[in-house]
Amino acid sequence: MPKIERKYLAHYIDAAFGGANSPNYVRLGKDLEEYVEELNPDVEINKNILGEQNVQHNGYEVQSEVDPYYAYTGDPLFEALAEIANERKTGDDCVTTKVDVLLNADGTVAWAYREDVWLIPNSVGGDTSGVQIPFSVYNAGNRVKGDWDTATKKFTPSAAADKQ
Repeated sequence: MPKIERKYLAHYIDAAFGGANSPNYVRLGKDLEEYVEELNPDVEINKNILGEQNVQHNGYEVQSEVDPYYAYTGDPLFEALAEIANERKTGDDCVTTKVDVLLNADGTVAWAYREDVWLIPNSVGGDTSGVQIPFSVYNAGNRVKGDWDTATKKFTPSAAADKQ
């Protein structure tokens, strides 16, 4: 069984921030050597006086870091992040969606999930390699499975998700 190459796991951020009717998804990865979603499981382990162990799993607090993130002329995600940083925006102004997609080697979609996320710029500046605005991604829930069209960058919730 062949190992899945990292390039087939794609992460798209909606640079329209709140553009539910017309999202503008941008794929992360152009300058990233690594992108990992830390699941941060909320697990509590207790032992009673009988030596029995009880494990309680209360969910996840998923977050990731995008560093470096370079400024490219015309990049809608960079422009949105720069606006958040420059205007010191907070709250709902930092909320958008992310779509995680696993592609098969032939380009078809194995699975796709969309989730609300908070994007928080960590700094603005950089070294001689270019202007950077690294940011953190905090997953905020409302995760739904669906279909992803790579050509149009459109996510469609599955029929089961529509009924929720």
